[in-house]
Amino acid sequence: MRLDMKTLTEWSEAWWDKLGPIYQEAFTHGAKPERVLRSMLERGIACLHAGMVGDEAIAMAVSGFRGKLGNRRLILDYMAVRDTWRGKGFGTRFFMHIRDWAVREHQVKAMIIEAEAMDTETNRNRLAFWHHCGFIETPYVHQYIWVPEPYRALALPLSPDFRITDDGRSLFHDITSFHQQSFRNPS
Repeated sequence: MRLDMKTLTEWSEAWWDKLGPIYQEAFTHGAKPERVLRSMLERGIACLHAGMVGDEAIAMAVSGFRGKLGNRRLILDYMAVRDTWRGKGFGTRFFMHIRDWAVREHQVKAMIIEAEAMDTETNRNRLAFWHHCGFIETPYVHQYIWVPEPYRALALPLSPDFRITDDGRSLFHDITSFHQQSFRNPS
Protein backbone atom coordinates (compact mmCIF):
# COMPACT_ATOMS: atom_id res chain seq x y z
CA MET A 1 0.00 0.00 0.00
CA ARG A 2 1.14 3.48 -0.81
CA LEU A 3 1.91 5.84 2.08
CA ASP A 4 1.61 9.54 1.31
CA MET A 5 2.77 12.36 3.54
CA LYS A 6 1.40 15.83 4.01
CA THR A 7 3.23 18.45 6.07
CA LEU A 8 1.22 21.29 7.54
CA THR A 9 2.78 24.56 8.67
CA GLU A 10 -0.56 26.13 9.60
CA TRP A 11 -3.20 24.77 11.97
CA SER A 12 -6.15 23.03 10.33
CA GLU A 13 -9.14 21.77 12.33
CA ALA A 14 -10.01 19.40 9.48
CA TRP A 15 -6.55 17.81 9.63
CA TRP A 16 -6.54 17.74 13.43
CA ASP A 17 -9.86 15.86 13.34
CA LYS A 18 -7.96 13.13 11.43
CA LEU A 19 -4.68 13.27 13.36
CA GLY A 20 -5.83 14.12 16.88
CA PRO A 21 -7.20 10.62 17.62
CA ILE A 22 -3.83 9.07 16.68
CA TYR A 23 -2.04 11.55 18.96
CA GLN A 24 -4.42 10.94 21.85
CA GLU A 25 -4.24 7.16 21.43
CA ALA A 26 -0.43 7.11 21.47
CA PHE A 27 0.33 9.80 24.04
CA THR A 28 -1.95 9.17 26.98
CA HIS A 29 0.35 11.09 29.34
CA GLY A 30 3.03 13.68 28.78
CA ALA A 31 1.42 15.03 25.62
CA LYS A 32 1.23 18.73 24.92
CA PRO A 33 -2.35 20.03 25.03
CA GLU A 34 -4.02 20.70 21.68
CA ARG A 35 -3.99 24.46 22.35
CA VAL A 36 -0.18 24.34 22.68
CA LEU A 37 0.20 22.39 19.42
CA ARG A 38 -2.11 24.87 17.69
CA SER A 39 -0.05 27.78 19.03
CA MET A 40 3.20 26.15 17.89
CA LEU A 41 1.92 25.95 14.31
CA GLU A 42 0.39 29.42 14.41
CA ARG A 43 3.73 30.86 15.59
CA GLY A 44 5.67 28.95 12.92
CA ILE A 45 7.83 26.94 15.33
CA ALA A 46 6.44 23.50 14.45
CA CYS A 47 5.11 21.38 11.63
CA LEU A 48 2.39 18.76 11.75
CA HIS A 49 2.97 15.71 9.56
CA ALA A 50 0.25 13.34 8.35
CA GLY A 51 0.82 9.84 6.99
CA MET A 52 -2.02 8.81 4.73
CA VAL A 53 -3.12 5.57 3.09
CA GLY A 54 -5.76 6.72 0.67
CA ASP A 55 -8.06 9.03 2.62
CA GLU A 56 -7.22 7.47 6.00
CA ALA A 57 -4.75 9.11 8.37
CA ILE A 58 -2.61 6.34 9.82
CA ALA A 59 0.35 8.28 11.26
CA MET A 60 1.11 11.69 12.69
CA ALA A 61 4.14 13.61 13.90
CA VAL A 62 5.04 17.01 15.31
CA SER A 63 8.46 18.46 14.56
CA GLY A 64 10.37 21.71 14.90
CA PHE A 65 13.79 23.15 14.14
CA ARG A 66 16.72 24.29 16.23
CA GLY A 67 19.73 26.19 14.93
CA LYS A 68 20.38 28.36 11.93
CA LEU A 69 20.76 27.28 8.33
CA GLY A 70 24.06 25.45 8.04
CA ASN A 71 23.64 23.86 11.47
CA ARG A 72 19.92 23.12 11.57
CA ARG A 73 18.57 20.17 13.54
CA LEU A 74 15.05 18.75 13.44
CA ILE A 75 13.46 17.91 16.78
CA LEU A 76 10.97 15.10 16.26
CA ASP A 77 8.71 15.93 19.19
CA TYR A 78 6.01 13.30 18.64
CA MET A 79 5.51 10.51 16.15
CA ALA A 80 2.82 7.84 16.24
CA VAL A 81 1.20 5.27 14.00
CA ARG A 82 -2.43 4.32 14.51
CA ASP A 83 -2.50 1.18 16.66
CA THR A 84 -4.22 -0.95 13.99
CA TRP A 85 -1.46 -0.12 11.44
CA ARG A 86 1.56 -0.85 13.68
CA GLY A 87 3.97 -3.67 12.91
CA LYS A 88 3.51 -3.41 9.14
CA GLY A 89 6.45 -1.14 8.27
CA PHE A 90 4.43 2.07 8.05
CA GLY A 91 6.24 3.68 10.99
CA THR A 92 9.60 3.25 9.29
CA ARG A 93 8.24 4.49 5.96
CA PHE A 94 6.58 7.49 7.63
CA PHE A 95 9.79 8.33 9.48
CA MET A 96 11.77 8.11 6.22
CA HIS A 97 9.35 10.56 4.58
CA ILE A 98 9.92 13.04 7.41
CA ARG A 99 13.70 12.53 7.32
CA ASP A 100 13.88 13.01 3.55
CA TRP A 101 11.62 16.10 3.71
CA ALA A 102 13.81 17.63 6.45
CA VAL A 103 16.99 17.14 4.43
CA ARG A 104 15.50 18.20 1.09
CA GLU A 105 13.45 21.20 2.23
CA HIS A 106 15.41 22.41 5.26
CA GLN A 107 18.96 21.06 4.89
CA VAL A 108 18.99 19.60 8.41
CA LYS A 109 22.29 18.21 9.70
CA ALA A 110 20.67 15.84 12.19
CA MET A 111 17.41 14.70 13.73
CA ILE A 112 17.02 14.59 17.50
CA ILE A 113 14.47 12.73 19.60
CA GLU A 114 14.01 11.91 23.24
CA ALA A 115 12.84 8.52 24.47
CA GLU A 116 11.85 7.24 27.88
CA ALA A 117 14.94 5.88 29.63
CA MET A 118 13.33 3.47 32.09
CA ASP A 119 14.02 -0.17 31.29
CA THR A 120 10.59 -1.54 30.34
CA GLU A 121 9.55 -3.78 27.48
CA THR A 122 7.62 -0.96 25.82
CA ASN A 123 10.62 1.38 26.03
CA ARG A 124 13.00 -1.32 24.74
CA ASN A 125 10.69 -1.81 21.74
CA ARG A 126 10.65 1.95 21.08
CA LEU A 127 14.44 2.12 21.28
CA ALA A 128 14.71 -0.84 18.91
CA PHE A 129 12.54 1.06 16.42
CA TRP A 130 14.68 4.20 16.66
CA HIS A 131 17.90 2.17 16.36
CA HIS A 132 16.40 0.52 13.25
CA CYS A 133 15.87 4.04 11.85
CA GLY A 134 19.58 4.82 12.42
CA PHE A 135 19.44 6.82 15.65
CA ILE A 136 22.40 6.79 18.03
CA GLU A 137 21.55 6.54 21.72
CA THR A 138 23.42 8.77 24.16
CA PRO A 139 24.28 7.74 27.74
CA TYR A 140 23.08 10.87 29.54
CA VAL A 141 19.69 10.47 31.23
CA HIS A 142 17.72 13.68 31.76
CA GLN A 143 15.18 14.10 34.53
CA TYR A 144 12.60 16.80 33.87
CA ILE A 145 10.99 18.47 36.85
CA TRP A 146 7.47 18.32 35.37
CA VAL A 147 7.28 14.63 34.32
CA PRO A 148 8.15 11.60 36.46
CA GLU A 149 9.98 9.46 33.90
CA PRO A 150 13.59 10.08 32.85
CA TYR A 151 14.51 10.55 29.18
CA ARG A 152 17.47 9.82 26.94
CA ALA A 153 18.38 11.76 23.79
CA LEU A 154 19.02 10.04 20.47
CA ALA A 155 20.42 11.61 17.34
CA LEU A 156 20.46 10.68 13.69
CA PRO A 157 23.39 12.38 11.92
CA LEU A 158 22.37 13.38 8.38
CA SER A 159 25.57 15.18 7.48
CA PRO A 160 29.18 14.04 7.92
CA ASP A 161 29.99 17.21 9.86
CA PHE A 162 27.39 16.56 12.60
CA ARG A 163 28.98 14.98 15.64
CA ILE A 164 27.84 14.34 19.17
CA THR A 165 30.74 15.65 21.24
CA ASP A 166 29.40 14.91 24.72
CA ASP A 167 27.23 12.37 26.53
CA GLY A 168 23.98 13.80 25.13
CA ARG A 169 23.57 16.88 27.33
CA SER A 170 23.98 19.19 24.33
CA LEU A 171 21.12 17.40 22.58
CA PHE A 172 18.94 18.11 25.60
CA HIS A 173 19.84 21.77 25.28
CA ASP A 174 18.08 21.71 21.88
CA ILE A 175 15.19 19.60 23.17
CA THR A 176 14.49 21.67 26.29
CA SER A 177 14.87 24.91 24.35
CA PHE A 178 12.26 23.64 21.88
CA HIS A 179 9.90 22.63 24.73
CA GLN A 180 10.30 26.01 26.41
CA GLN A 181 9.58 27.81 23.16
CA SER A 182 6.54 25.56 22.64
CA PHE A 183 4.93 26.66 25.88
CA ARG A 184 5.92 30.31 25.62
CA ASN A 185 3.05 32.71 25.03
CA PRO A 186 3.20 34.48 21.68
CA SER A 187 4.61 37.98 21.97
